[in-house]
Amino acid sequence: MKIAVAGTGYVGLVTAVCMAEKGHEVTCVDVDENKINMLKAGASPIYERYLQEMMVCNDERLTYTTDYRNAYKSANLIIIAVGTPEKKDGSANLTYVYNVAKEIAESAENECVVLVKSTVPIGTSDKVEKIIDENKRHDVRIDVASNPEFLAQGTAVTDTLNPSRIIIGVQNEIAEKVIRTIFEEFDAPILVTDRRSAEMVKYASNDFLALKISYINEIANLCEIIGADVQDVAKGMGFDPRIGNKFLSAGIGYGGSCFPKDTKALHWLANMNDYELKTVKAAIEVNEQQKLKLIKKARKYYDTFQGLTVSILGLTFKPGTDDLREAPSLVNIPILLEEGARVKAFDPVGIENFKRLMERSDVSGINRIEYYESIDETIRGTDVCFILTEWDDVKNYDAVNFRKFMKTAIVIDGRNCYEISLMKAAGVEYCCIGRQTLKWATEIADISQFTMRSS
Repeated sequence: MKIAVAGTGYVGLVTAVCMAEKGHEVTCVDVDENKINMLKAGASPIYERYLQEMMVCNDERLTYTTDYRNAYKSANLIIIAVGTPEKKDGSANLTYVYNVAKEIAESAENECVVLVKSTVPIGTSDKVEKIIDENKRHDVRIDVASNPEFLAQGTAVTDTLNPSRIIIGVQNEIAEKVIRTIFEEFDAPILVTDRRSAEMVKYASNDFLALKISYINEIANLCEIIGADVQDVAKGMGFDPRIGNKFLSAGIGYGGSCFPKDTKALHWLANMNDYELKTVKAAIEVNEQQKLKLIKKARKYYDTFQGLTVSILGLTFKPGTDDLREAPSLVNIPILLEEGARVKAFDPVGIENFKRLMERSDVSGINRIEYYESIDETIRGTDVCFILTEWDDVKNYDAVNFRKFMKTAIVIDGRNCYEISLMKAAGVEYCCIGRQTLKWATEIADISQFTMRSS
């Protein structure tokens, strides 16, 4: 089938490449000429496992262009996968979605189905249909359907090729038949419903997972107070099939392009309809506070960060991606800099994106950030280490090196990367989330070796 995909971000590019992998002829459309030129050269603008290799393997079936008119002119299926960024009030900005709808209306000369894959508020597909009907230049049938995505950054390619489910929101059997043809080679359960229900499935799913994360973080915070171990608690909960063991890893909150935006968007939508989603509101509030957890823990050791050297392990919001949207690093590092700390940062793939964000920000003291390609050099001579992302490089790092290279071996771990017994054997002062704090200064080392810094 001849497919056009509007947008070459995470959803658009991954969808396009996976559709090409399934044998379809796919044209990727984007307004960013630099991004299109990069794609034409065979380079992916985002870091995602397997993506660039699959782009190369399916090169003959992939076309990249800024010319939307030709792309939409004769396509059988047009997938809208542009961004829906968050507005200041928490609602979703649908400008790009509606712009594409108008472009499709002006360009399509053949009968086609428009598939809205962008995460959009309930009722958006209806508005897309209205825009197309009002702006059509050719007398052709254009059906609009909803097909939300459920990919996770870091596993986006495998999630798309092996989906947990396929949700199709349609208003007629003609559109359903076309979409089923697209997914006939995918081994996954298919639910066909109306468009509004399909749109709600996406929000309800993401917000439920966000709720689960915020809930276990609340339990972790209480575990610290009463002396329980949140990892054992989560493991015990996970044995219950009604609960499951996914998204029960306590830490410093969720980030990325989906959960923060989608929780706020659904909360905003409910408010606009005179209803309050109290559980979603609580999840948002808990998550914002959780991002500051490591700063609060560090203040138990240091009255101020002035004059300290702080190492940061992990900049991206999760491992396996170079995405920094809503990453804890964007909250914690500015606080450290504003208080006068020197920051040494490590991340396997996110450094360049982080540099660009810092250069565009008004954060003071960005000249005090140094970037390193090895953990050894990142932690060397530092007063405290924050772990913000659970990269394998970090989880597999020899704990003995914290004591070997750091000035003061205080590790404050926001992702619970290490066994407490391992850190104790290494002689490291170890603070984590929802578990025992290991104080080597009083347990296994002479108190004179532990120097508190304050000014």
